[in-house]
Amino acid sequence: MTTVFHRMPKQTLPVAVKGEGIEIIDSTGKRYIDASGGAAVSCLGHSNQRVIDAIKRQAQELPYAHTSFFTTQPAEELASYLVERAPQGLGHVYFVSGGSEAIEAALKLARQYFVETGEPQRRHIIARRQSYHGNTLGALAIGGNAWRREPFLPLLIDAHHVSPCYAYREQRADETEEQFAQRLADELEQKILELGSQTVAAFVAETVVGATAGAVPPVREYFRKIRAVCDRYGVLLILDEIMSGMGRTGHLFACEEDGVAPDLLTIAKGLGAGYQPIGATLVSDKIYSAITGGSGFFQHGHTYIGHATACAAALEVQRVIADEHLLDNVKARGEQLRSLLREQYAQHPYVGDIRGRGLFVGVEMVKDRATKTPFDAKLKLHAAIKREAFQRGLMVYPMGGTVDGKIGDHVLLAPPFICTPRDIEQIVGRLKDAIEGALAATGAA
Repeated sequence: MTTVFHRMPKQTLPVAVKGEGIEIIDSTGKRYIDASGGAAVSCLGHSNQRVIDAIKRQAQELPYAHTSFFTTQPAEELASYLVERAPQGLGHVYFVSGGSEAIEAALKLARQYFVETGEPQRRHIIARRQSYHGNTLGALAIGGNAWRREPFLPLLIDAHHVSPCYAYREQRADETEEQFAQRLADELEQKILELGSQTVAAFVAETVVGATAGAVPPVREYFRKIRAVCDRYGVLLILDEIMSGMGRTGHLFACEEDGVAPDLLTIAKGLGAGYQPIGATLVSDKIYSAITGGSGFFQHGHTYIGHATACAAALEVQRVIADEHLLDNVKARGEQLRSLLREQYAQHPYVGDIRGRGLFVGVEMVKDRATKTPFDAKLKLHAAIKREAFQRGLMVYPMGGTVDGKIGDHVLLAPPFICTPRDIEQIVGRLKDAIEGALAATGAA
């Protein structure tokens, strides 16, 4: 029996011993194509020598210095790199150790901003159903993933949820994309008015929804309309790009494609590509100025924020992405992946939707394509697909509860930015076999 407390303690997991490119190799020598980047993390694959060398150099010089005493060169350089490329107005970066911490920092910054500016009554946070923002209690509270939230509901702060921009299931047949976007913006406005416009602090949304619903992109104009509503009532806009950001959609920041700039923006996963634990919250100039011009102290912090070695690794990850023009590859391989999947499943009776941006792609399974009826949750089709794929040497990231937290199945694909046309063909081929195997094994077909 292992002494490590794994997230699934009843399962016996293979031991990963090596990574080569987009593959992970276990202790028996079996190879697995990492078609999900773990959880959309390993954007450079598992053996980038430039990043490894950067970690070694920093560890030899200064592995860590506590931020109550020092800043470090890697942290300053990485912050400058991100700000130079960030949406307009995001002039400062607060480094943390992962995505949940980045969301916690954003929530606290939003609250402290209004305390500093004389509006302490602004306390309400609005988010969306079928969202996921992290597993710490604050992040879990604003998230809309019912299954993850349920055991901890008595511990969670109050949060308020509106409809997601989930066109496949939420857009009506008689609506254009713009009408759908306007309806959702109107819903947000009504929620703000219902709560009291002077009491709402922030609206939080994933730019492209990740794990809970499977790479759901917003329709055109959605975020422009949402930004306008937030501005009308002085509500801060927090965009969560922990999964979708840092190049995953083909843009360094996913919201570039939507033409909006948030007040706070959270990133992680692709920032450090898994080579070191790191996340960050990008902060608007107005929020930063309110704190520096007020108390002068952000009442928050963790031991490992601004970790020198993590920042050095992340900086080199970003430089590799730029030097090797990997965002171009993300766009090309993402288009190839969606095209092959749509060709493969054009007439498949149990594949309802293929969606996403760049190398961030979701495949939603349905019992009936015409009615979009999901499979019975008891079948756990998503889990069977993961199991069948893993047996075939393919790592994918499926999830259940796609529709409402209880029913629905999807598979999330997020392969490394370095993947080749041949890699994409192999991923599609193995996924096809895994889906057919799962349908047969569960009796769903």
